[in-house]
Amino acid sequence: MMGELRALWAVVRKEWLYFVRYPSWWISLLVWPLIFPLAYIFSARALAGPDGSGLALFAQRTGIADYQGFIVIGTTFWMWQNTVLWSVGFALRGEQLRGTLESSWLTPTWRFSFLVGPSFVNMFSMVIFLIISVLNFGLILGVRFHGNPLLAMLVAIACLPSVYGMGIVFASLVINAKEAHNFVFLVRGLVMIFCGVTFPIGVLPEWMQRFAGWMPQTYMIHAMRAVSLANASFTDLIPDFVALAGFGAFWLLAGYLIFNWMERRARRTGSIGQY
Repeated sequence: MMGELRALWAVVRKEWLYFVRYPSWWISLLVWPLIFPLAYIFSARALAGPDGSGLALFAQRTGIADYQGFIVIGTTFWMWQNTVLWSVGFALRGEQLRGTLESSWLTPTWRFSFLVGPSFVNMFSMVIFLIISVLNFGLILGVRFHGNPLLAMLVAIACLPSVYGMGIVFASLVINAKEAHNFVFLVRGLVMIFCGVTFPIGVLPEWMQRFAGWMPQTYMIHAMRAVSLANASFTDLIPDFVALAGFGAFWLLAGYLIFNWMERRARRTGSIGQY
């Protein structure tokens, strides 16, 4: 066990050195949280009309009057999911491009460590991302989150298993497929359309609303909006917590099983060394 923990720490340290080696990566943590929501915020202002009369209908549909806060929470979760799919999902592909995957794979190390390590570093960078996002929203956009910060933190923790479980599934597919860009584009497109990132799910057709109920991002975004903008209590969020617990267990288990299956298949076919 101690040997596996030392190996895991070596992977975490390696990923951390990659992260701090390129300072330009930090620019995205400063810029994207502000730039990405602005396109939807300005569109909402335009659609609300010159006198803002459309905002009354928005508040009626969502129960939230702060449309800017509604949008920035949805887009922040979308960016978080997108970053995890790219960084964790392509962790092994990055090793392959650097020419280090085969030599690492030959060591007597638990293979899952090569995915868990990047996840830890990504979690740290996402904490920084969320802090910068909140500061940007408050100082520049004037968004005010007036809910319970501890409950909001609990919601974020409840989202972790689903988000990183999906990232592990993508990483497992890359072992044999080598590329998973189309899968990432598909998932983030589905999240943008079905999970109410920039608009209330209530405007969707009934069949699309039922489909949205099978995606964990729907409950992530709804719970964070409820606690941050509608001052929801823990009791109000119990349905979301139950759903996130179920989705988290499913995606973590699916990621673990699919990774082991793909690893065994790659060992039989010799595809680890194939570019």
